[in-house]
Amino acid sequence: MAPLPLRPAFAFLALVATLAPGRADEAPTFRRPSAALAALVDATLSPTVVLSPDRTRLLLLDRPGAPDLAELAAPELKLAGLRLDPATNGRSREAVHTGLAFQPIAGGPLVRVNSLPPNPRISGYEWSRDGRHLALALLGDRGIELWLVDVAAATARRLAATFLNATFGEPMVWLDDSTLLLRRIPATRGAAPAPGQVPAGPVVQENRGRKAGARTFDGLLGNSHDEALFAHYGDTELARVTLDGQLTALPVRGLITSVQPSPDGTHLLVETLRRPFSYLVPYSRFPVDITVHDRAGRKVHSVASLPLNEGMATNAVRPGPRGVAWRADAPATLSWVRDLGRGAKLADGSTQARDAWFTLAAPFSGPPVEQQRFEYRVTGVQWGGDDLALVTESWTTTRRLRTWRVAPGKPGGERTLLSDRTSEDRYRDPGRGATVRNAFGRLVLARRPADGRIFLTGAGASPEGDRPFLDEYDPATRASRRLWRSAPPHYEEFVAFLDADFSRALVMRESADRPADFLVRDYAKGELRPLTSFPHPHPQLTGLTPEVIRYQRADGLELSGTLYLPPGHRAGDPPRPALLWAYPREFLDPENAGQMKATPERFTRISVSGPLPFLLAGYVVLNDPAMPIVAEKGKKPNDTYLPQLVANARAAIDELVRRGVADPKRIAIGGHSYGAFMTANLLAHSDLFRAGIARSGAYNRTLTPFGFQSEQRTFWQAPEVYNEMSPFHYADKIKAPLLLIHGAADNNSGTFPVQTERFYAALKGHGATARYVVLPHESHGYRARESLLHVLWETEAWLAEHLQAAAKPAASSTR
Repeated sequence: MAPLPLRPAFAFLALVATLAPGRADEAPTFRRPSAALAALVDATLSPTVVLSPDRTRLLLLDRPGAPDLAELAAPELKLAGLRLDPATNGRSREAVHTGLAFQPIAGGPLVRVNSLPPNPRISGYEWSRDGRHLALALLGDRGIELWLVDVAAATARRLAATFLNATFGEPMVWLDDSTLLLRRIPATRGAAPAPGQVPAGPVVQENRGRKAGARTFDGLLGNSHDEALFAHYGDTELARVTLDGQLTALPVRGLITSVQPSPDGTHLLVETLRRPFSYLVPYSRFPVDITVHDRAGRKVHSVASLPLNEGMATNAVRPGPRGVAWRADAPATLSWVRDLGRGAKLADGSTQARDAWFTLAAPFSGPPVEQQRFEYRVTGVQWGGDDLALVTESWTTTRRLRTWRVAPGKPGGERTLLSDRTSEDRYRDPGRGATVRNAFGRLVLARRPADGRIFLTGAGASPEGDRPFLDEYDPATRASRRLWRSAPPHYEEFVAFLDADFSRALVMRESADRPADFLVRDYAKGELRPLTSFPHPHPQLTGLTPEVIRYQRADGLELSGTLYLPPGHRAGDPPRPALLWAYPREFLDPENAGQMKATPERFTRISVSGPLPFLLAGYVVLNDPAMPIVAEKGKKPNDTYLPQLVANARAAIDELVRRGVADPKRIAIGGHSYGAFMTANLLAHSDLFRAGIARSGAYNRTLTPFGFQSEQRTFWQAPEVYNEMSPFHYADKIKAPLLLIHGAADNNSGTFPVQTERFYAALKGHGATARYVVLPHESHGYRARESLLHVLWETEAWLAEHLQAAAKPAASSTR
């Protein structure tokens, strides 16, 4: 598009005339922003790219544009924390793909699969481990159908006349290269229970002295009819189907939330919910039976029967086995961790032990083998063999994160600490083990056969930005050798090795002006060969040159953000109105809080839900300026939330003004979710901003009394923090105009629509300038095309109305 006129004031006056919001009592209708912004909503999306298990092809899955509002308005059930589509017996609002193609790694043309039904909606896909077939879950008029793609022939067909049950997630998984295991709707299930005309009695909940505090959750069960609907739609039967369509029902039925075949395909690990259900927590905390079955469905072992879990303290976990899974490098060996309770010690007796890690091999007849004990909570295992596994443990309160080298073949044997840092310290992240698929098709650590060395890959955070890397690493000596590191002007990530000698890899590469593409890098020859060439999704912004800027808070804390200047802006132009869009984060260490987050070499992806579209309306944008809230000595981060928040914002504004790009009297602040909460607080406790935009936020922390974000204390433990951080309590101090937007069906924990409803009422009651927009059928993030266009219109009009004049807003509290 052509640049805006040189004098932005005229442009803003025109926008006021054409985009000024109508009266709130006018008949509501969806509106469209200016043409330049509207075009961004329909930008072509790059496909989802997946490497085949045999490493010979890329699967490219087409991504559709924004759905129509009618799709979101379809009937929906909110049950036990799930949102279900009763027509498909799967998740509602599910992201789908609309076509697929294959790109050979060796080169050659793209091969498209054209034998799918018209306008396909692919809700799930699963590669066979040999890469010869691809199973698809297709949303049909009557339910979710199972289709099969012959990869070599690029043809697809419906595999079996049955409907899948995706209530609890992906409904299909490969048992072997020729057999799929399905979660399907039982043929004898019957019709959904109808609600009674007259309730049989009241809804009653009772507690007998047990502490069961829980954070706020959306869409929980609320009565006996909800329970009946949950039991109906969750009712699942397991079945096997072969490549020729032969279907065999297994004698396993119930509320099956998970089924994992063993690597050798001989056993099934099944998790099945049971009553009593809860009206306080989602289904993931309901009572569950964890059992092992043979390939025919016969139960051969019971791992655990876990009770209802309605409340846990910080760092506490559910009693009994958790994280039950198959060992990836063995035919059929279970792995899990369990809380040890009070008084347990590490093997050497030196330190408190909180978790123990166990394994148990088929036929599951002996006692579990205790592999190791850990001081913190085990959060992950990467398998490499009897002589090597990488185990990660962490502790929420201190954010400590440690990785150990252990030998599963020597239970209780010596282990080596490989990494010890805090999760907020990105600069010291050594990376994660690169993986390859073994004979079972499972991902295990990539290792050199001669010496057992592994490979580490990570983001490579640094003061210059992220510089992804690939290292060769010896777990025995902890010696490391860098094989490759991304360097300007590109940003390049390792994706996967493509050969047995680890000399070639699939990589993803982008730059500030080119979207991400996939290439083959030959580390031995230093060659780079492209595989894809995706078009620029918004060519009207080609040449956009973001700048990562660095500045300091008044107390010396290093901050950074990404500065964007609108098209047509030239050095020496008068200061422009500006929009800051941010999201606060808590830190325990000021050095970590000051670490660089942005990377100049990354492609600027324009999200229509973010601030960057307004570059096309002539605004300067500072995207994601750091808003760290750092714990002071002897205190928690949020004990000084407000002064730090204001200091962060002041530092960002000062830097924009110092650079001469922003008019300090015409700056707006905005954010989504916790960023909306931030926005309201900045308007209540400073006079830095001319206007604010708050989307899908929470404004009264007493409505989230058992914690929020990283705040682990309850309202009753820190009432002064909850009260002072709640902008609802300071609605009378907000004088700058505030645009509030919320989805009517927000399902995010803590940001229920009532938060914005009551906050707007408080603002209106005190005579504030505010506008309250409720988007029908939208959840925490907005998806419908009509909604996206309208939000752009609301925001564009709000900024034009309130930033076009240079008048300083009325003074407000500077607490």
